[in-house]
Amino acid sequence: MENLETLIIGSGPAGYTAAIYAARADLKPVIYTGLEPGGQLTTTTEVDNFPGYPQGIDGPTMMVQLQEQAERFGTEVRVGFINNVEFSSKYGGIHKVITDSGKEINTRSIIISTGASAKYLGIPSEQRLRGGGVSACAVCDGFFYKGQEVALVGGGDTAAEEATYLAKICSKVTMLVRKDHMRASKAMQHRVNNTSNIDLKYNTEIDEVLGENVVEGIRMKNNITGSTEEIKITGLFIAIGHKPNTEIFKGKLEMDQEGYIITKGKSTSTNIPGVFASGDVQDKEYRQAVTAAGTGCMAALDAERYLQSIPNVNGS
Repeated sequence: MENLETLIIGSGPAGYTAAIYAARADLKPVIYTGLEPGGQLTTTTEVDNFPGYPQGIDGPTMMVQLQEQAERFGTEVRVGFINNVEFSSKYGGIHKVITDSGKEINTRSIIISTGASAKYLGIPSEQRLRGGGVSACAVCDGFFYKGQEVALVGGGDTAAEEATYLAKICSKVTMLVRKDHMRASKAMQHRVNNTSNIDLKYNTEIDEVLGENVVEGIRMKNNITGSTEEIKITGLFIAIGHKPNTEIFKGKLEMDQEGYIITKGKSTSTNIPGVFASGDVQDKEYRQAVTAAGTGCMAALDAERYLQSIPNVNGS
């Protein structure tokens, strides 16, 4: 049994920023990286809107630097994930967690930064061909379709970013948006519209992914007219949003209908004393690296103040 002051579950801008602040406050944080060390930014090629990088930076490099900064102040980074949690509802109580290796940990405070995961359409043919041409990460898999024709589903900022990324390496990108407009920011819409080899189709959804063992095409359906059209492609990329990684916390923390952890007011406090949430796991409005980092900072400060308020910790 290991005893900690602060355990951080999940990496990414939120987790690593929380670790930096917690370590500097001498909370001796231990961070478990989760199934995707570094979080979603490890699948992003260009980060142009994070302060302090005038020339931009690629996501994986940024996450390595954040980890190194956290470790510089004494954070222990462990590659692994948490299987189960048992929260104490008592103020100042001890929370228990079990890791994927079966290790049991007691901790006075927990910062949850488990982020979110990509959503899929749920079509049987799509699920069957995952790994055979269907992907939710253009940056991860786009290289395999260099010079080929692909399709992408989605209308938000992520979809626009991935479509323009694919357009740089693929001969043609057919972008399917189910509504009559894109949800992406104006800047990202302009980028899509100004890319000559992106064929943007509104009011269009996928009716079927074609192919036996690999993607050979898709059948598209116009959701206004009901008409269908088949095109030949070799890769299909899904960019329709994310769901929070909160499965192990269900029934133990207050969440909204979508599974995002509810925090109190302007703080990162959950309904359980000593448990805090930061980043995309509790933010469904902004979901930016800089806002995730900001809430990571808040969570560490909240955890520090909480620990200071416990009599047997601060001696008061």
